[in-house]
Amino acid sequence: MKKTLLAGLLAAFFVSGAYAFEPFTIKDIRIEGIQRTEAGTVFSYLPVKVGDTMTNEKSTQAVKALFATGFFKDVRMEVEGEVLVITLEERPAIYTIDFIGLKEFDKDQLKKALRDNGIAEGRIFDRATLERAEQELKRQYLSRGKYGVTITTTVTPLERNRVGINFDVAEGDTATIKQINIVGANAFKDKDLIDLFQLRTPNWISWYTKNDQYSRQKLAADLETLRSYYLDRGFLEFNIESTQVSISPDKKDIYITVSIVEGDRYSVSSIKLAGDLLLPEEQLRKAVKIKPGDVFSREKLNESVKDISEKLGGEGYAFANVNAAPEVDKEKRQVAFTIFVDPGKRVYVRRINVVGNTKSRDEVIRQEMRQIEGAWYDADKVKLSKQRIDKTNYFSEVNVETPPVPGTTDQVDVNVSVAEKNTGSISLGAGFGSAEGFVISGSVAQANLFGSGKYASLALNTGKINRTIAFSYTNPYFTVDGISQGFDVYHRTVDPTNSSNINVSYYKSKSTGGGVRWAFPIAEKETFSIGPSIDYTELTINSSSAQQYKDFVSKNGDANTTVLGTIGWASDGRDSVLWPTKGTLHRAGMEVAIPVGDLQYYKASYQYLRYFPLSKDFVLSVSGELGYGDGYGGDDLPFYKNFYAGGSGSLRGYETASVGPRVVENGVVTKQRLGGNKKFASSIELLFPVPGFGQDKSARVGPFIDAAQIWGDYSSQQEAGPIRLTAGLSALWVSPMGPLKFSLGTPLNKQDGDKLQAFQFQMGQTF
Repeated sequence: MKKTLLAGLLAAFFVSGAYAFEPFTIKDIRIEGIQRTEAGTVFSYLPVKVGDTMTNEKSTQAVKALFATGFFKDVRMEVEGEVLVITLEERPAIYTIDFIGLKEFDKDQLKKALRDNGIAEGRIFDRATLERAEQELKRQYLSRGKYGVTITTTVTPLERNRVGINFDVAEGDTATIKQINIVGANAFKDKDLIDLFQLRTPNWISWYTKNDQYSRQKLAADLETLRSYYLDRGFLEFNIESTQVSISPDKKDIYITVSIVEGDRYSVSSIKLAGDLLLPEEQLRKAVKIKPGDVFSREKLNESVKDISEKLGGEGYAFANVNAAPEVDKEKRQVAFTIFVDPGKRVYVRRINVVGNTKSRDEVIRQEMRQIEGAWYDADKVKLSKQRIDKTNYFSEVNVETPPVPGTTDQVDVNVSVAEKNTGSISLGAGFGSAEGFVISGSVAQANLFGSGKYASLALNTGKINRTIAFSYTNPYFTVDGISQGFDVYHRTVDPTNSSNINVSYYKSKSTGGGVRWAFPIAEKETFSIGPSIDYTELTINSSSAQQYKDFVSKNGDANTTVLGTIGWASDGRDSVLWPTKGTLHRAGMEVAIPVGDLQYYKASYQYLRYFPLSKDFVLSVSGELGYGDGYGGDDLPFYKNFYAGGSGSLRGYETASVGPRVVENGVVTKQRLGGNKKFASSIELLFPVPGFGQDKSARVGPFIDAAQIWGDYSSQQEAGPIRLTAGLSALWVSPMGPLKFSLGTPLNKQDGDKLQAFQFQMGQTF
């Protein structure tokens, strides 16, 4: 049969007269040369079909379409009579990908990186794509400081037009920062400037922080930190001239050199306000953090501009434009600023839109909003709304935007975008404390039950002293006004003598009970709570128990039922729960056993905690706690409700529950503590980041001074003596395996019979 060549490889780009032919009607199409690709797949890409008239133009289109699939490296078309014959040569497919010499990465992790770059098992093999994949592998290693890595790639042909790809990796050693130099620094010591950097030479904690490994992103952040440090101290003309990063020939050591020009230190000559101030100038000037005569500080100037914008935002001016224009006098080394204020138009909120909540109901988010639809825009309320949504802990990310409404100049929408996270957990936990010993715990909890915002949990905790099983339920919005309701049931066993570190006279108690509680918001950060509960407690004592315990059991029996009423008040103004730097926490509470039960007593406590930011890194913490309890109607305060002090929670450096009055038997003072109905505890602590962690604030240390004492009204007791004082050093590290707390304390006024414990720790959490 006569065959006519229509097109070849070049036909994808050119159609010359050499391939010209008379148009004909296609009676059939035959595919040849394919091994893996289905004929139907080829037909799906062809722009012609049986019955079409074949022309030079359609021939070119068909070749282009088949090449564009990437499946073929050669395409030829021939005609046998009125049959179109397409002969294809397939590209090989990747059958296997393997690695040799991997230590730094997991194979699956690297395969994912390769897949993102077009190399994966089952895909078409392409040499150019493979070269890009090799560069991606090298990039992955360079990001880990493996600058000496070498990668040898072998491509092995296999049957059925397939290939196997093998990456032979010689990882080499991790390069670390050998030296950081700052050239041109005169006003400050090089060491002080280098301490600002997150990048640093190897130290004792580098295995965790990885800050001794070079990172372009970290260096850029460090340079900005350096710039801010100078600008915040008056060096208005500070400039970073150059940055050099070099590596040693053996690819193990990295040297960083930063050349700077400090310039002169400038002071502020004047601050003026101009434009449409809108608010009284005196009120706006209170927001200005920098004053004439002060050393120039970019941080204070930016804070001033921000605070003025927020004041205007609080009045509904969402698009206020506030800018500070400098006037520099180089001879006097002074700078004057004019802060121009343009409030724009006052706007109100048209609509609040919530997106991203696939599980949580809209109301769970909307009930935390303090900005409402139809009201004037208030920047403070928008900010507070975001904080409240974040504090629910239902979402991994919360973003709030306020775009203008198209076609208007006085309206905005509030768009709340959330990313939900898993709020249910089934967990087991383990921990160890110097008093409790080894503790095993488990819980089943759902913090956002069925997306409703309600909380339920079943928890089990077991240790030497306390063993508890409890169920709790809370509806944080029992009413639309934010009144919460919840209930708790529990069974608790307490055996404080089951530890060699506890100094209480012998007794055991088993308590079963439950209660209902309500909390009422009385201010934005204040709540008032009430709730009734009932408790049934069985006591066990023996002949070695303190006489006071025996007297209580003799009078009230070894089992009693108590009906309690509790009230509480809390005001939390801290800026963070985990790492607070400023703010105050007040917490007060009282429980009263009402006469319908077997016992009549009351117990009250008050806690005060305040944080003072002394600088960017240093925070002063001051705390105090008072407690008082007593019986009424002829009853006594149950001894198992006594206050205790000593240990990591109240007086570091002393053994747990070792402070307070001691038992006196037959005129002899024993080591057994009774606890008491009056408590005082206080602490002052200076907190700062751990040296060597750089800007990482997952750990803080600081010196402390603790004070505490317990007093009681028992007849057979040794007096408590003076308030005990201790001093020492504490550390808290939120490590990958959970929070670790350490303290090293020593007494300042030790008395005879005091039981000390210099080093104390607590570790472990749910995992």
